[in-house]
Amino acid sequence: MSLFRNLDPLAEDSSPDAIAARAAQPLAERLRPETLDDFAGQEHLLGPGKPLRVQIERDAVQSMILWGPPGCGKTTLARIIARMTRSDFLPFSAVLAGIKEIKLVMKHAESARHGGRRTIVFIDEVHRFNKAQQDAFLPYVEQGSVVLIGATTENPSFEVIPPLLSRARVYRLEALGAAQIAALLRRALDDKERGLGQANIEIPVEVVERIAAFANGDARAAYNALEAVVAGTTPDENGKRVITAQALDSTLQKRALLYDKAGEEHFNIISALHKSVRNSDPDAALYWLGRMLEAGEDPLYVERRLVRMASEDIGLADPGALALTIAAMQAAHFLGPPEGNLALAEAAVYLAIAPKSNAVYLGYGQVCEDLQEQQAEPVPMHLRNAVTGMMREFGYGQGYQYAHDAEGKVADMECLPESLRGRRYYLPTAEGREARIRERLEEIRRMKSAKRKEKT
Repeated sequence: MSLFRNLDPLAEDSSPDAIAARAAQPLAERLRPETLDDFAGQEHLLGPGKPLRVQIERDAVQSMILWGPPGCGKTTLARIIARMTRSDFLPFSAVLAGIKEIKLVMKHAESARHGGRRTIVFIDEVHRFNKAQQDAFLPYVEQGSVVLIGATTENPSFEVIPPLLSRARVYRLEALGAAQIAALLRRALDDKERGLGQANIEIPVEVVERIAAFANGDARAAYNALEAVVAGTTPDENGKRVITAQALDSTLQKRALLYDKAGEEHFNIISALHKSVRNSDPDAALYWLGRMLEAGEDPLYVERRLVRMASEDIGLADPGALALTIAAMQAAHFLGPPEGNLALAEAAVYLAIAPKSNAVYLGYGQVCEDLQEQQAEPVPMHLRNAVTGMMREFGYGQGYQYAHDAEGKVADMECLPESLRGRRYYLPTAEGREARIRERLEEIRRMKSAKRKEKT
């Protein structure tokens, strides 16, 4: 028995059993496009004259990684490529296959190549292959024994080993727009052979649009939702299935948001939240915060990031921001979700509208640079405590000036090592509370300068 299977073993079979089997397939499978002209979206890759389309039409495809969100057409595109280039199509499971299976399949593919047949090996969720499994493909890809098409929802630069990545072109697929998905749903409702055209369905335009929006760019999810709401609607006395908004609500329940706590989307969204806060945009901050919390992110992770924002981007422009954020963290733990999420929302909005300063952040960064590049000098003697007689004999504490005894509570005393004398790390801005802090620092420096002049 061949390890290779047809793209659709039922497609050319017109027996009653095959027809019944096709009818039993999910709607998304029955409506899977078979040509580039039927393929929805990805015009930036597959539009007339675009490089990938030209490669396919010229039968000159090379190994590639298709990177995009769920339901954007990665598997379908791989099947179309195999069909248009008359290649054997071998779908491979990254979950079930081991190195032994990989080598066995590659051996058969090499034999097929010697017989004049090309094999496209399609690996869905290629990011789930470990390094050893990915390494096993390398020699066969290099020799041209197979054309490898990998599909992934994760960033290939993180999940695919560099040697394999260097031998495959990465194509970024985009989520389908709501209008594109709505058009696919209308086509499914009209198609009498593969779709729902014979089901006598009446569905308002706004319900179709709601399904398209709910799908969140995932055509498969849209087809599944449409099929579910149709199956859950009882025909009336005339045999018509009337799909209402209420029926849709009871079928859809709650949308599962695209979010992977260990993947790139996690970092993309927290980056969006941080940058929205930094840019003083409370609406965007609330949105991205909600995207994380409602998708199931650990509130503790969000709390830590909010505390970081309070320290890094607001600092002493509003010293109360850090205290409020810590209080929000405690409230969130005390209440738990979903009520506790409101405390985090309050903190996010407060941080967004607070005056901004990264002066402490920059100052501490400069300190860290100096610690790496400058000699770590001993603490000046006048700043050391003389806790024993011997230490006093060695000069510990000599020259120290007690600030409370000085006029204005400021002594003319250098507190940095000699090589860093006069170094300024903290440069307060004119924002919020830091405007007053800057005035105070200028006053302190004037007082020190005056006392130096008195000594001379």
